[in-house]
Amino acid sequence: MISYTAQNTTMPDIQKTEVSDWLKHVAATYGKVVGDICYIFVDDETILDVNRRFLGHDYYTDHIGFDYSQGNAIGGDIYISLDTVRTNAELYDATFREELHRIIVHGLLHLCGLRDKTDEEEKQMHQAEDAALERLTNNIH
Repeated sequence: MISYTAQNTTMPDIQKTEVSDWLKHVAATYGKVVGDICYIFVDDETILDVNRRFLGHDYYTDHIGFDYSQGNAIGGDIYISLDTVRTNAELYDATFREELHRIIVHGLLHLCGLRDKTDEEEKQMHQAEDAALERLTNNIH
């Protein structure tokens, strides 16, 4: 089950059923099934606090994921800073919705096993995001 909640911010206007169906399809393309995934939308201060408390990092970020996957069943908590998503949307000349969908699928792709630490991994992650976003755009709009 995929759930969506907001802490210290307003819940973004997303089509939860369509987005959840899309994410399940993306997971299936990697041979994974969706277990329990919770997307937690927060503000910058909350994500900074999560980053400090759980990871020992003292900086803002767009997302933090906690992976609870077991075998082919993926699950976890994915914190997303809506403040940083807005900033990134402006920076990358995207709409807020486009950038939000990108970071939502980015978190799922991490649960599927994709990484983005090296330049090559980052390139593969970006290609995977683009492919997933193309499918979402074709199905929702």
